[in-house]
Amino acid sequence: MKVFVTGVSGQLGHDLMLELQKRNIDCIGSDRHGNPDAPFKTVPLDITDKENVDKILTEIHPDGIIHCAAWTNVDAAEDPENEPKVRAVNVDGTKNIAEVAKKLGAKMIYISTDYVFDGQGTRPWQPDDKNYAPLNVYGQSKLDGELAVAKTLDKYYIVRIAWVFGQNGKNFVETMLNVGKTHPEVRVVDDQIGTPTYCPDLAKLLVDMIESDKYGYYHATNEGGYISWADFTKEIFKQAQIDSRVIPVTTAEYGLSKAKRPFNSRLDKSKLTENGFSLLPTWQDALSRYLENRQNHA
Repeated sequence: MKVFVTGVSGQLGHDLMLELQKRNIDCIGSDRHGNPDAPFKTVPLDITDKENVDKILTEIHPDGIIHCAAWTNVDAAEDPENEPKVRAVNVDGTKNIAEVAKKLGAKMIYISTDYVFDGQGTRPWQPDDKNYAPLNVYGQSKLDGELAVAKTLDKYYIVRIAWVFGQNGKNFVETMLNVGKTHPEVRVVDDQIGTPTYCPDLAKLLVDMIESDKYGYYHATNEGGYISWADFTKEIFKQAQIDSRVIPVTTAEYGLSKAKRPFNSRLDKSKLTENGFSLLPTWQDALSRYLENRQNHA
């Protein structure tokens, strides 16, 4: 099997390539500029360039494509001058890849987000819920990307994730570690509820998926229960032995962000086990491994 991964300079794409290599699966990664220094094979690819996508993917002719590349700066997406760029990447770029996947007969995994929902209530979102109402430009663009994949392909997986952290890039854990070391107390939102997703754990699941034919919509985050960002921060400080005090605040009290954030990011993952996939380990265990890996590479 040959697998093509987009967005390998990001957290998830990077860990996916490492997981594919670990399993001795033939794999090629791409990002916008290519990366000759990466510990895996990459090619430059601008997913918004339809002809280039067709040319590169047709030459490589993968059996499976895992599409991680995306515009993910949620607040910057709200700027009116950025909206066309966001859509060019998250909607048109996704459609370009899906169309070539269809031509080649390749299966495709599209990485999506809890932001496709309105984030209201307390009921965990089901993978097959269709009552979408994204709160922001980013969420709408990811939903439109989902619809482009579902309309174009039969052999697809749409995998919604949330609160992502991995070794390769900026994430919430790094931000809190840095703030906690320099501030005696930290204000953190406690009315947005969800579960973190650790990229190496998610990568294992995605490789299991691309090797299967259990197509459809899925939700995937780590286990360990639904928590707030404040709860997550408390556990980060506890495991990292940082003395900074966490002060829980509401989203309204916190202020700052341009884009509306969902209050309810609870994702129901039971469809994974129903289809024979393993659930991810707990987020507490994932955080411990993240911190240990960080220490080893310090």
